[in-house]
Amino acid sequence: MSETSLAITKFSDLANPTRFLALAARIIPWMAGFTALCFIVGLSLSFTTEGDYQQGETVRIMYVHVPAAWLAMMGYTIMSLSAIGTLVWRHPLADVSAKAAAPLGAAFTLIALVTGSLWGKPMWGTWWVWDARLTSVFVLFLMYLGLIALNRAIDDPSKAARVSAVLILVGFVNIPIIKFSVEWWNTLHQSASVLRLDGPAIDPEFLRPLLVMAVAFTALFFTLHIMAMRNEIWRRRVTAQRRLAARLASREGQS
Repeated sequence: MSETSLAITKFSDLANPTRFLALAARIIPWMAGFTALCFIVGLSLSFTTEGDYQQGETVRIMYVHVPAAWLAMMGYTIMSLSAIGTLVWRHPLADVSAKAAAPLGAAFTLIALVTGSLWGKPMWGTWWVWDARLTSVFVLFLMYLGLIALNRAIDDPSKAARVSAVLILVGFVNIPIIKFSVEWWNTLHQSASVLRLDGPAIDPEFLRPLLVMAVAFTALFFTLHIMAMRNEIWRRRVTAQRRLAARLASREGQS
């Protein structure tokens, strides 16, 4: 068997919720430990570096705001890939992944909005402006909340999965708008300063803790995502057992 076929087989094996639960039980402790270690290192670097000559101590907000903003977009991208898995490949865990990612994406988007306001007040002189970047991120937050509400409003999991997947893919158009809004329109928000073709525009003293914190937040996201997927699988199993027990009790009552 080729390496490609073996990889496809391993991926297909994870479609089995039982196997996924077994894998999650093994890797979650390691992921949690790695996340904690990254946060210890990242926070140590964040608080030991000197303040910026212009921004002062408020520059430290960047170490939370920037990773949160990245994960806000990454969370929706994961949901979009999961939506494709639901509509195209009917992967049993694709909808579980999308549903588990929605609250996490909403939380990181809220963190990005709040820390952005805290950062913007001393830098811009205002808590909020309706420019392209801030408005599109706020729209992303509302989209997360709408998808969470939709999943809770529809009782049929399969129907909720299909409807939610379509809306997720339609809403993905907002992600490139967020990414390129500072280039397409004149906004107060600064342009990209880390992921640039000509290299980062941030001083290495600030770049090091930022990258470590980005790794820490990313590890936290995936740890919580896998845990949420595990909990969603358990929830669906308990719900299915309760419905089966209710049908059996109804049949016994009729007989």
